[in-house]
Amino acid sequence: MKRVERVQTGLRLEKRLLKVLKGLAEHLEMPVSELIEGIALHAFEGRAPFGEATLGKIAQLKAVYDLDLTAEDSHKLTEEPE
Repeated sequence: MKRVERVQTGLRLEKRLLKVLKGLAEHLEMPVSELIEGIALHAFEGRAPFGEATLGKIAQLKAVYDLDLTAEDSHKLTEEPE
């Protein structure tokens, strides 16, 4: 195990995306923050963070929470005015 120093951050995410991340973290029995750390570390090395079984679970969660965003959408997101 490697020791790390974690810091509190105010992270703003798309609502449905956060619901899927929370559902996946619960399924994997880990905190959302550690899930995001793992996703980022895999992405930084150009590696896929999830296997087939986990991708299947993600697809189920996306359907439940009506998450229709894709990687292509990531640079095109804007917030609705309140």
